[in-house]
Amino acid sequence: MSEEKVKYEEFRVDGDVLVAKIKEILHAGNVRRIIIKNDKGETLVEVPLTVGVVGAVLLPVWAALGAIAALAAKLTIVVEKVDKEG
Repeated sequence: MSEEKVKYEEFRVDGDVLVAKIKEILHAGNVRRIIIKNDKGETLVEVPLTVGVVGAVLLPVWAALGAIAALAAKLTIVVEKVDKEG
């Protein structure tokens, strides 16, 4: 029987590198959800990701992230990852 362990990583980034950092995180794999917070810790957007969600499906998400990046100077990316054990 396999057991899932959920872990969280946080990255503080400037708005101008937000989209590039998220692409890097997605490329690394095992990401279940990405949460973008402003410098006050308020959640701006939460993107649940499932296996196989790629390409054109994420286009509206990229547009939203680009808009957020343009409006905010400092952001925190919270990445929820799953480690499967067993």
